[in-house]
Amino acid sequence: MLKHKSNMKGYVHVYTGNGKGKTTASLGLAVRALGAGKKVYIGQFAKSKHYSELVTIDKLLTDITLKQYGMGCFIFDKPKEEDIQAAQQGLKDAIAAIESDKYDLIILDEANIAIHYSLFSAANLIEALNRRNERTEIVITGRYACQEIIDYADLVTEMKEVKHYYQQGVQARVGIEK
Repeated sequence: MLKHKSNMKGYVHVYTGNGKGKTTASLGLAVRALGAGKKVYIGQFAKSKHYSELVTIDKLLTDITLKQYGMGCFIFDKPKEEDIQAAQQGLKDAIAAIESDKYDLIILDEANIAIHYSLFSAANLIEALNRRNERTEIVITGRYACQEIIDYADLVTEMKEVKHYYQQGVQARVGIEK
């Protein structure tokens, strides 16, 4: 593994849209960053379920710090107070990670969803992003990226769903979607 601290400028990425692959793309970037000797923090908002990537990170990618800030699934219901509190704690922890200057890459997985469901505001997230070291790379994932986040970002990728087997009744499969 390469061990170097770069002086290159960090940018803010947004991976959004209704297509599959936003979290997967951010995890690929995390693996790439690890290969370059970089430190990675991942905060997952609105997620509490067990996903297969958690096993890989726990067993093989131990240099990644990963924390989940979800209390279950509220996507079809209104978020409860505990959902809001979990996301707020996640934002506080993300701010601490940003301010620590310990991490080269910080992934805020499903932060767009957290904003969309008013778990915290775009202004709160932008205030946190403004605290980053200029070398820190930040990735924000999730559907429904708001215009403020899109305008703030340096790179925005929209995953567009063209066709998905979910419409034929295929549920999320272990090792592929979860």
